[in-house]
Amino acid sequence: MQRHVSPWWLGYLLACPLRRWAHDPAKILAPYVHEGATVLEPGPGMGFFTLPLARMVGATGRVVAVDVEPRMLDALRRRARKAGLLERVEIRLAQPDSLGLTDLSGQVDFALAFAVVHEMPSAVSFFTEAGRTLKPGGRLLLAEPIGHVRAPRFEAELAAAAEAGLQLEDRPSIRRSRAALLRKAYSSFGTLRTAPPVNR
Repeated sequence: MQRHVSPWWLGYLLACPLRRWAHDPAKILAPYVHEGATVLEPGPGMGFFTLPLARMVGATGRVVAVDVEPRMLDALRRRARKAGLLERVEIRLAQPDSLGLTDLSGQVDFALAFAVVHEMPSAVSFFTEAGRTLKPGGRLLLAEPIGHVRAPRFEAELAAAAEAGLQLEDRPSIRRSRAALLRKAYSSFGTLRTAPPVNR
Protein backbone atom coordinates (compact mmCIF):
# COMPACT_ATOMS: atom_id res chain seq x y z
CA MET A 1 0.00 0.00 0.00
CA GLN A 2 1.38 3.39 -0.98
CA ARG A 3 1.33 6.11 1.63
CA HIS A 4 -0.83 9.08 0.72
CA VAL A 5 -0.24 12.19 2.79
CA SER A 6 -2.44 15.26 2.51
CA PRO A 7 -0.54 18.37 1.31
CA TRP A 8 0.44 20.71 4.13
CA TRP A 9 -1.62 23.62 2.80
CA LEU A 10 -4.80 21.57 3.21
CA GLY A 11 -4.33 22.03 6.95
CA TYR A 12 -5.64 25.60 6.67
CA LEU A 13 -8.95 24.31 5.31
CA LEU A 14 -9.16 21.52 7.89
CA ALA A 15 -8.58 23.98 10.74
CA CYS A 16 -11.30 26.36 9.54
CA PRO A 17 -13.80 27.19 12.33
CA LEU A 18 -16.70 26.54 9.91
CA ARG A 19 -15.79 22.86 10.07
CA ARG A 20 -17.38 22.75 13.52
CA TRP A 21 -20.75 22.62 11.79
CA ALA A 22 -19.96 19.08 10.68
CA HIS A 23 -17.41 18.04 13.31
CA ASP A 24 -17.88 19.73 16.66
CA PRO A 25 -14.86 18.61 18.75
CA ALA A 26 -16.72 19.08 22.03
CA LYS A 27 -19.60 16.83 21.00
CA ILE A 28 -17.38 14.19 19.41
CA LEU A 29 -14.73 13.98 22.13
CA ALA A 30 -16.46 14.84 25.42
CA PRO A 31 -17.57 11.24 26.14
CA TYR A 32 -13.97 9.99 26.01
CA VAL A 33 -11.65 12.70 27.35
CA HIS A 34 -11.30 13.79 30.97
CA GLU A 35 -9.18 16.27 32.86
CA GLY A 36 -5.69 14.97 33.53
CA ALA A 37 -5.81 12.49 30.64
CA THR A 38 -2.98 11.68 28.27
CA VAL A 39 -4.24 11.81 24.69
CA LEU A 40 -2.53 10.68 21.50
CA GLU A 41 -3.44 12.35 18.21
CA PRO A 42 -1.72 11.05 15.08
CA GLY A 43 -2.17 13.34 12.10
CA PRO A 44 -3.30 16.46 13.96
CA GLY A 45 -2.86 18.78 11.00
CA MET A 46 -2.93 22.35 12.27
CA GLY A 47 -4.86 21.49 15.39
CA PHE A 48 -8.59 21.46 14.68
CA PHE A 49 -9.03 18.75 17.33
CA THR A 50 -5.73 19.28 19.14
CA LEU A 51 -6.57 22.60 20.76
CA PRO A 52 -9.99 21.49 22.04
CA LEU A 53 -8.35 18.31 23.35
CA ALA A 54 -5.77 20.43 25.18
CA ARG A 55 -8.55 22.37 26.84
CA MET A 56 -10.36 19.15 27.82
CA VAL A 57 -7.33 17.52 29.48
CA GLY A 58 -6.64 20.63 31.54
CA ALA A 59 -3.40 21.79 33.10
CA THR A 60 -2.57 18.32 34.43
CA GLY A 61 -3.09 16.49 31.13
CA ARG A 62 -1.25 16.42 27.84
CA VAL A 63 -1.90 15.87 24.17
CA VAL A 64 0.78 14.16 22.09
CA ALA A 65 0.38 15.31 18.49
CA VAL A 66 2.35 13.35 15.88
CA ASP A 67 2.64 14.16 12.17
CA VAL A 68 5.02 13.55 9.27
CA GLU A 69 4.61 17.05 7.83
CA PRO A 70 6.87 19.61 9.55
CA ARG A 71 4.94 22.61 8.21
CA MET A 72 1.72 21.25 9.69
CA LEU A 73 3.44 20.92 13.06
CA ASP A 74 4.94 24.42 12.82
CA ALA A 75 1.46 25.86 12.28
CA LEU A 76 0.07 23.75 15.12
CA ARG A 77 2.80 25.03 17.43
CA ARG A 78 2.00 28.64 16.54
CA ARG A 79 -1.73 28.15 17.07
CA ALA A 80 -1.20 26.35 20.40
CA ARG A 81 1.10 29.12 21.61
CA LYS A 82 -1.39 31.81 20.60
CA ALA A 83 -4.16 29.95 22.46
CA GLY A 84 -2.01 29.63 25.58
CA LEU A 85 -2.08 25.82 25.33
CA LEU A 86 1.43 24.99 24.16
CA GLU A 87 2.50 23.62 27.55
CA ARG A 88 -0.21 20.96 27.26
CA VAL A 89 0.65 19.92 23.69
CA GLU A 90 3.68 17.75 22.95
CA ILE A 91 4.47 18.04 19.25
CA ARG A 92 6.40 15.24 17.55
CA LEU A 93 7.65 14.70 14.02
CA ALA A 94 7.00 11.11 12.92
CA GLN A 95 9.25 9.08 10.67
CA PRO A 96 7.97 7.66 7.36
CA ASP A 97 7.84 4.11 8.77
CA SER A 98 7.08 4.78 12.43
CA LEU A 99 5.19 7.13 14.71
CA GLY A 100 8.04 6.89 17.23
CA LEU A 101 5.89 6.16 20.27
CA THR A 102 7.86 3.49 22.13
CA ASP A 103 8.35 5.80 25.13
CA LEU A 104 4.56 6.11 25.54
CA SER A 105 3.93 2.40 26.06
CA GLY A 106 0.93 1.92 28.35
CA GLN A 107 0.56 5.66 29.13
CA VAL A 108 -2.26 6.87 26.87
CA ASP A 109 -5.87 7.08 28.04
CA PHE A 110 -7.39 7.96 24.68
CA ALA A 111 -6.24 8.12 21.07
CA LEU A 112 -7.93 9.95 18.22
CA ALA A 113 -7.39 8.76 14.66
CA PHE A 114 -9.54 11.14 12.62
CA ALA A 115 -9.21 10.83 8.84
CA VAL A 116 -5.68 9.50 9.14
CA VAL A 117 -5.53 5.69 8.97
CA HIS A 118 -6.31 5.57 5.25
CA GLU A 119 -3.15 7.64 4.70
CA MET A 120 -0.96 5.13 6.52
CA PRO A 121 1.15 2.61 4.56
CA SER A 122 -0.04 -0.18 6.89
CA ALA A 123 -3.17 -0.12 9.03
CA VAL A 124 -1.94 -3.10 11.07
CA SER A 125 1.34 -1.35 11.88
CA PHE A 126 -0.51 1.82 12.81
CA PHE A 127 -2.96 0.09 15.14
CA THR A 128 -0.15 -1.94 16.68
CA GLU A 129 1.92 1.16 17.45
CA ALA A 130 -1.06 3.15 18.69
CA GLY A 131 -2.43 0.20 20.66
CA ARG A 132 0.81 -0.26 22.55
CA THR A 133 0.57 3.28 23.88
CA LEU A 134 -2.87 2.70 25.40
CA LYS A 135 -3.38 1.90 29.05
CA PRO A 136 -5.37 -1.24 29.91
CA GLY A 137 -8.92 -0.39 28.87
CA GLY A 138 -7.74 2.66 26.91
CA ARG A 139 -9.81 3.59 23.88
CA LEU A 140 -9.16 4.73 20.35
CA LEU A 141 -11.72 6.62 18.27
CA LEU A 142 -11.36 5.83 14.58
CA ALA A 143 -13.13 8.04 12.04
CA GLU A 144 -12.66 7.97 8.28
CA PRO A 145 -14.24 10.26 5.65
CA ILE A 146 -17.00 8.53 3.71
CA GLY A 147 -15.81 10.15 0.50
CA HIS A 148 -12.34 8.56 0.77
CA VAL A 149 -12.99 5.30 2.57
CA ARG A 150 -15.71 2.97 1.34
CA ALA A 151 -17.37 0.46 3.65
CA PRO A 152 -15.23 -2.59 2.66
CA ARG A 153 -12.01 -0.68 3.28
CA PHE A 154 -13.28 0.55 6.63
CA GLU A 155 -14.14 -3.01 7.64
CA ALA A 156 -10.61 -4.00 6.60
CA GLU A 157 -9.26 -1.30 8.94
CA LEU A 158 -11.36 -2.73 11.77
CA ALA A 159 -9.96 -6.18 11.01
CA ALA A 160 -6.45 -4.70 11.19
CA ALA A 161 -7.31 -3.13 14.54
CA ALA A 162 -8.57 -6.48 15.84
CA GLU A 163 -5.37 -8.14 14.66
CA ALA A 164 -3.47 -5.56 16.73
CA GLY A 165 -5.52 -6.39 19.83
CA LEU A 166 -8.11 -3.60 19.71
CA GLN A 167 -11.72 -4.65 20.19
CA LEU A 168 -14.73 -2.94 18.65
CA GLU A 169 -16.79 -1.35 21.42
CA ASP A 170 -19.19 0.94 19.57
CA ARG A 171 -19.96 2.61 16.24
CA PRO A 172 -20.65 6.24 17.15
CA SER A 173 -22.39 8.50 14.67
CA ILE A 174 -20.12 11.19 13.22
CA ARG A 175 -21.30 13.30 10.31
CA ARG A 176 -19.83 12.36 6.93
CA SER A 177 -17.67 9.70 8.57
CA ARG A 178 -17.43 6.00 9.20
CA ALA A 179 -16.55 5.68 12.85
CA ALA A 180 -15.69 3.07 15.45
CA LEU A 181 -14.71 3.17 19.11
CA LEU A 182 -12.01 0.61 19.90
CA ARG A 183 -10.79 -0.61 23.26
CA LYS A 184 -7.50 -2.27 24.15
CA ALA A 185 -8.23 -5.95 24.54
CA TYR A 186 -7.69 -8.24 27.52
CA SER A 187 -7.08 -11.98 27.46
CA SER A 188 -9.58 -14.35 29.01
CA PHE A 189 -7.35 -14.43 32.11
CA GLY A 190 -7.71 -10.68 32.68
CA THR A 191 -4.22 -9.80 31.52
CA LEU A 192 -3.44 -7.52 28.65
CA ARG A 193 -3.12 -9.21 25.31
CA THR A 194 0.22 -8.41 23.71
CA ALA A 195 -0.03 -6.84 20.27
CA PRO A 196 2.02 -8.44 17.48
CA PRO A 197 5.34 -6.82 16.62
CA VAL A 198 5.41 -4.12 13.98
CA ASN A 199 7.05 -5.20 10.75
CA ARG A 200 9.82 -2.80 9.85
